[in-house]
Amino acid sequence: IYPSAEQFKTLLAGPKDQPVVMLNLLRFKERAGEPDVGESGAAAYARYGDAMRKIVESHGGRILWTGLVDSMVIAHADPGYHAVALVEYPSRQKFFEIATSSEVAAIGVHRTAGLESQWLIATTQGEL
Repeated sequence: IYPSAEQFKTLLAGPKDQPVVMLNLLRFKERAGEPDVGESGAAAYARYGDAMRKIVESHGGRILWTGLVDSMVIAHADPGYHAVALVEYPSRQKFFEIATSSEVAAIGVHRTAGLESQWLIATTQGEL
């Protein structure tokens, strides 16, 4: 559930002169692990998400949208995601700095406690 050095390298090779919007597709554990034992995975992740919002905003980013997945309209199989979030960062470099910061490391226990799996997709604005 965390990017590898190679995945960070690929991210940082992308466009440097524009914001990046990270598409988060999230699947939660049914029951959270330490330190949030007894809670749902979604509740543990929400604790991380609340703290992460403050960190992102303090570095010039913003949460564009969050929502719960309620149905799959077009899909080959149901991937089982529970939630979606769109988070804009001023740049890929700023995302990297935030993601690898001690601030995020300190709250990461709740992310790990609640998150079963994730797809994290970097996007930049462009014509289709």
